[in-house]
Amino acid sequence: MNMPVLITGTSYSSNSPIASWMDHRQRLNYLNVYAYTAPDEFVPFRPFILRLAINKSAGRVTMLKKGQVCRGLNLVWDFELTVLPKEILDFLPWIVNLVEAHDKGSLLLLESPPHSFELKAPEVGFFNNAWTQKAWLLANPTIS
Repeated sequence: MNMPVLITGTSYSSNSPIASWMDHRQRLNYLNVYAYTAPDEFVPFRPFILRLAINKSAGRVTMLKKGQVCRGLNLVWDFELTVLPKEILDFLPWIVNLVEAHDKGSLLLLESPPHSFELKAPEVGFFNNAWTQKAWLLANPTIS
């Protein structure tokens, strides 16, 4: 990205690392990737599906560097993308493009995603929850 990104959260007490950055308005933004569903001892055949969350779901944020100006967390924008593990690397350049386009205030600069996805309507708020078709079908095998 065209801005410094700090990656933290690799201690035994955290589930996944968090990447954080300051946008042009000096708001702290963060991204983390975690297992949305995964097989375990009780449900060994549960599918392994990942979720990439921007400004959402992490519930924890990195510490700021001494002297860094920050106007708080970016509470204005969040986005979630649910993908299969084999799709996530394809989405990384697209996510960077999404963040940069959002920071510039023009989603017209957004490129096409590498895999088709659908935006799922939330109960409240904006359309900010996307699922790739393959992840949705694997998570919802009885829905056609």
